[in-house]
Amino acid sequence: MPDQTDQSDRTERPGHTDHFAPEGLRTRGTVVVVPGRGETRATYDRFGRRLAADAYRVRVVDAPAVDGGDLPATLSRFAARLTAAVEGAAGEDGTVRPVVVVGSDTGAALVAALYGTAGAPVTGVPEADAVVLAGLPGRATAAADTWDGELDVRTSCPTHRRVLTDDAGVRRGALNDAVPEELLAAAHDGGPALPALILAGDADPLADRDGLHHTAKSLAKARLSVVRGAHHDVLNDLQHRSVAAEVVTFLETLREDLVPLVTVETSAW
Repeated sequence: MPDQTDQSDRTERPGHTDHFAPEGLRTRGTVVVVPGRGETRATYDRFGRRLAADAYRVRVVDAPAVDGGDLPATLSRFAARLTAAVEGAAGEDGTVRPVVVVGSDTGAALVAALYGTAGAPVTGVPEADAVVLAGLPGRATAAADTWDGELDVRTSCPTHRRVLTDDAGVRRGALNDAVPEELLAAAHDGGPALPALILAGDADPLADRDGLHHTAKSLAKARLSVVRGAHHDVLNDLQHRSVAAEVVTFLETLREDLVPLVTVETSAW
């Protein structure tokens, strides 16, 4: 059954959660959010509401499973799930473009690999206009032996820490799981050909900053935005308002063929 909370702009279904633009506003695009290790769809309720408030249709899917021994099968299953998510988000007038896929942690790695150029191509990949890669992991693991230790890796935001702690579906200790090397190579070495916004916290111990710079510079249309003081859960840390604004700015710029709507000519900061 749909969640009865915020029924007018949020609905729950098996496999996904939808956040809708406010009534009376024309939907400006479609955003599909892919969680990472240990996370649930509820992890991204705040982020989904913020983007929906700016008239974007947001669909959050379940975190995909990663088979470390069979990346092609993992990507094929992920492509099928993503296709169903995009097609299911279509309204009476079809899918509202641009379609942007946002991934966090291993969700970001899977998005980068799926829309990238490394390895064997995957069939049935849904057409997207851009990707957002948040908290793209490197080879480090959390090495946290307590829940508080894992939370310290994820975030310093008290609200987000409470959301994760109170969610019985969150798998504790997930950040101690190593990301398969094959997936990391596909994500970093053959990144997406689509326009990409890469988001990283400068206090994220799981990020490979040199690798992120290499990935961003190797892509034709990429922007690496580093968030001061943010941890691994860069979409949900203390700076979540500024990060959401960065994502919305990217979405709006994408609608203008990547020509910025606002440029700074003079500033005291």
